[in-house]
Amino acid sequence: MPYSLKDKRVLIVGGGSDIAAALATDLLQEGARVTLAGRNIEKTAAAANALGDAVGSVALDLSSEESIRTAADQVRADGGLDHLVSVATERGNGPVASLERGALLAAFDAKVVGPILLAKHFAGLIAEEGSLLFFSGLAAWRPSPGLVAMAATNGSVSTLASALAVELAPIRVNAISPGVIDTSNWDAVVPDKQELFRRVAASAPARRVGDPSDVSAAACALLINPYITGETLHVDGGARWS
Repeated sequence: MPYSLKDKRVLIVGGGSDIAAALATDLLQEGARVTLAGRNIEKTAAAANALGDAVGSVALDLSSEESIRTAADQVRADGGLDHLVSVATERGNGPVASLERGALLAAFDAKVVGPILLAKHFAGLIAEEGSLLFFSGLAAWRPSPGLVAMAATNGSVSTLASALAVELAPIRVNAISPGVIDTSNWDAVVPDKQELFRRVAASAPARRVGDPSDVSAAACALLINPYITGETLHVDGGARWS
């Protein structure tokens, strides 16, 4: 490959998630230098420590531009970045009739407004052939009742990636749209996640749900390829067609 991740500086926003841990692990194996960022600095630091002494941590709250600016200043002082990945999310699900404005704004802060502000404050710190990578999701392409907020925010991420790729060029900007991934996030969302996984696997062309390693592999592929920008890569086992 003309480009590798060895010695590249990567900031992962939303660093306390299972997907963030999988991505950080793969990046470290490729020789990258990883920093995790999150709103809860204690949780983020613990996640970083679990990955090894070489992984750094920084406080970053996507609902606060001041927090984003402060994190960017810290990264600037540390020498800048090659890649920024935001896996952050905030659930604002439920029937339209019961949705509350605060939950909707939090969902858009995590997926749309926050990433725009990340681009505002971090784009100038990204090195040549570097990139920004944001996370969309299946609900944008396969909406269902109770997921209006998720569909709207995830759809916006895909459009945002294309728009930023044009405006920030030659910095690359892409998005990943995961399907149903086997993570601990489901524990608090559904009463029986294994039953959900069985139903999804039965209908998806891949005949299984995803693993965090599937998403990480796709993320690394986008980070490493200098000729992909403005794209949304679907990592859903074909679920949006089933």
